[in-house]
Amino acid sequence: MPVIKNSTYKAPLFLGNNHVQTILPTLFRKVKGVNYERERIDTPDGDFIDIDISPVNSDRAIVLSHGLEGDSGRHYMKGMIRAFNRRGWDGAAFNFRGCSGEPNRNAVTYHSGKTEDLHAVVQHLIRTKKYKSIVIAGFSLGANLTLKYAGERGKDILPQIKCAVGISAPCDLISSSVEIHKPKNYIYSKRFLITLIEKMKEKEHQFPEGISRDYSLIKTLGDFDNTFTAPLNGFKDAMDYWGRCSSRKYIADTAIPTLILNAKDDPILGPGCFPYEEAEGNSNLFLEVTEKGGHMGFITFGRNGEFWHETRVAEFAEGCL
Repeated sequence: MPVIKNSTYKAPLFLGNNHVQTILPTLFRKVKGVNYERERIDTPDGDFIDIDISPVNSDRAIVLSHGLEGDSGRHYMKGMIRAFNRRGWDGAAFNFRGCSGEPNRNAVTYHSGKTEDLHAVVQHLIRTKKYKSIVIAGFSLGANLTLKYAGERGKDILPQIKCAVGISAPCDLISSSVEIHKPKNYIYSKRFLITLIEKMKEKEHQFPEGISRDYSLIKTLGDFDNTFTAPLNGFKDAMDYWGRCSSRKYIADTAIPTLILNAKDDPILGPGCFPYEEAEGNSNLFLEVTEKGGHMGFITFGRNGEFWHETRVAEFAEGCL
């Protein structure tokens, strides 16, 4: 049963193409009705994290992590927050370091495995909001982060965390890196690379001795991780970073109900991002692979503005209480 073979998602007519599913919501979807209140927390290493909270005065909340170069304002973040608000949950959107509109204080950057920041966010919310029930969920990079965190913590996970969800999760970062560097995905990798380099140039002004590089040599996301992400965060190189931070290495130890929603036609996920063996060996781990959906798409109509995955995740969370 942990491998869900008959997903209920059916792509609308004319929206079966994976690139259309991936790009269309980014360009055209608008989510209304989510009003954030920002809170800043200081991290143990002297940095800060900004959390945007959409409260409905509840004792339960979803803590949501965004994708690469995303933030709390993205349509996919607001869509999920709205789905949970409608069902009586507070929503807390976790902005990674440097993604809330202001450069972070330290030379370190956010990355796919920085689970200590997610832990700091959850601890802060439990301490200040007194939440009794929390679901942690994430998209893409944030999905890997969420799943890695749940696996790392295992049976020692905070008791308030009732379940975890990863949507379009690159569980194997090496496999995903191979995929995103293929010509078919040039538009995605190029877009990410432009904004990442822009941020690093800003950071160079903060730390000119440690970060100055020849940006003309950085042609791919792999080059970026090799040059910046890995050395700034204590990894030997990109391969070391990808290998050590892939959530697939940890999810076998997940001790709370955990749902992974990946589309079979996701243009960014490689074969290693579908952990069938781990799901079959862990009664807490549910892997649902849809035929269509692209990367963070799962478009549907006629659900009061909710996409399929938002309804699916909210129902899964409520079933865990």
